[in-house]
Formats: sequence, structure tokens, C-alpha cells
Amino acid sequence: MSERLKYHFEPKKGWINDPNGLIFYKSKYHAFFQHYPYAPKWGSMHWGHAVSGDLINWEELPIALYPDKPYDSSEKGGCWSGSAVIKDGLLYLFYTSVSDEFGQTQSVAVSKDGVHFEKYENNPVIRQFPPDGSYDFRDPKVTQIGGIYYMVLGSGKNNIGKILLYSSENLYDWQYLGVMFEGGQYGGVLECPDFFPFNDKYILMFSQMGRQTHSVMFIYGDFDGKIFTPISFHTPEAGPHFYAPQTFFDDSGRRIIIGWLNSWEKQIETKEDYTGAFSIPREIKMVDGKLYTFPVSEAAHLLKNSDDLVRVEKDGLTLTAENISFTPEYKGDIERVDILRDTKTIEVFINNGEASFTYWFAV
Repeated sequence: MSERLKYHFEPKKGWINDPNGLIFYKSKYHAFFQHYPYAPKWGSMHWGHAVSGDLINWEELPIALYPDKPYDSSEKGGCWSGSAVIKDGLLYLFYTSVSDEFGQTQSVAVSKDGVHFEKYENNPVIRQFPPDGSYDFRDPKVTQIGGIYYMVLGSGKNNIGKILLYSSENLYDWQYLGVMFEGGQYGGVLECPDFFPFNDKYILMFSQMGRQTHSVMFIYGDFDGKIFTPISFHTPEAGPHFYAPQTFFDDSGRRIIIGWLNSWEKQIETKEDYTGAFSIPREIKMVDGKLYTFPVSEAAHLLKNSDDLVRVEKDGLTLTAENISFTPEYKGDIERVDILRDTKTIEVFINNGEASFTYWFAV
């Protein structure tokens, strides 16, 4: 039996993957997640739910969404990834509803208290993928910009990954605006997109399936309400076990990101009745044209400047351990190293978050 993580959220039982619906609501940080509560393996997806007052200590709450409707109930489907938004004091959850009959569609559930959710009677709110997309049509992230709600969705067509853009004034009626971003070099499907204002520009973010490192892409650019124009591209996370992150804006003005801290091979071979975790929450900053991610200030007391798994040399850094199966090196000037070690994970941050390495190294 392995020791539970001390500083990262993991479920009491079952499988978790993508963080969903990250939001600050009613004086609490809320984190939802894809969840199969009955075994440490993929199954018909539910939305698990946890809350925190400090981003370090999490309380697991009752399941928020069950796959219990014709449009979201199937053995390989369910309630897939999505996001949360607050409107008129209510908490709205947007998720990809997946069933054998309808495929991947987009649905919404609403709550007055942030704990109990009621699915919209006219779900799905988006019932069909557009001609630019395909059956892979998922992970709605909703954000409000200038009085308009925008939704980005991951998709692809003819082996070209795409981010599709929708807009709405009321969160129920959605208009398709077109392809926001695309590129075959990023894979056939772009997953878990995120889009948000940042400084005086915008960031578009997505995850690239099948990549062991640098799988999360951040694109800094301009947006005129319909067209996103990239300015610069960033991949600060270089470890193999950080995927499907999502961001949110908290009450102190920080843009915080949390990822799925995962290792497919370790989770498959686990002997526990639970598997999967969240990364340590990080704050996103732009410094001299570079995008940085660094643990939130609430985690500062957990950071160390050395660890027996990390070797720092003049020209770079290497992670060394028998139970770390993939150890890419960092090459470049190292002015500072911060390390957060937990019972079976390690996160290493170079130069205040200019680069980071996330590993799940034991079961």
C-alpha cells in the first residue's frame, strides 16, 4: 500500500482525470473532475467535486453530475470535461455529454448553492458538431468577455486539430463563429481548450494528445470578438505527467492553473482502489515575453531548493531515480530551483517557473 499524497488532491476512491469547472464561488475554491467512483479505471464518467479554502487542503464533496440522462449515459460515455461560470449568483456547469445514441454533445447544469445541480431541461444546448469539426467534439470552456459568453471546444477534422468558437448572450443559445485555431502539427484532435483575457491580450491553451512532454500549449495573442491572432507560443511544462489543465480567475486577481497529475502506466498498474491527482495550483505570469507558471503563494512553505532526485549542474538539470522512467534534461542557465516533493510525485520549477517538470514516480 502506498502512502496517500499530502499536498495534492486525490479521490477517496475510484478514478479521476481532467480538472473541470475550476472556479471561486461563495468564498470557496471549487474543483470538479472527471470521475469514475467505483474502481481505479476509466468508466462511465461522473463529475466529482472538491472544495478548498487555501488551494492546498481539499474536501471531497458528493458527486456533482451523474450520467443519468439519455444524452449522457453509456458505458464509454457519460459526463465528460467542461467548465464553470457564474451568472446572476448561480453556478453553471458546462460539460460534454456523451452517449451511444447522440455522440459527443454539449450540456449544462445549474446550481444555487454550488453543491446540488439540476440539468437543463432542453439539453444538449449544442446537439451537433459543425462542418469544421468531427465526432471528437468536446471539453467546453466558457468565459465572459465584454458582456458576451464565449465557448471554445476541442475538435479536429482530417487529422488536423482544431479549436472551435461559439458565442452566447444567455448561456443557453449558442452561435457557431468558426474555427478559432487549427494545425495538424499539434495532432488530430486538440483537447481541453481554455481561453481567457490576460494582461491586455488573450491566451488560448490546449492539450496535445500523445505527446509525452510539452503537451500543453499556451498561445498569447489578440482577439477581436471573432478572430484570434497568435503572437507567441509557450510550453513551460516539460514533464510527462501534467495534462488537461484548466485555469480560473480568483478573487485576488490571479490566473490560477491546475492540471491532471497523471501517469497512465502507473495508474493502470495501481494496487490501490483510487488513482489520479491534481497538480499543485500554479499562478500564470508573463515576464519579459515569457510565460511562467509557479506554485501559488499558499504553497510557498512546501518548496525546497534541493532533493535527492534532482541533480543540478552548471549547464542544466536532470531528474535521476530508478522509479522515474522518463528523465528529460533542462539545458540552460539556472538561477533558481524550487522543488515540491510529495509521497509519490515531484514538481520541479526552474527560474521562478520559466520551466517546470511534473512526475508521478511511484504507486
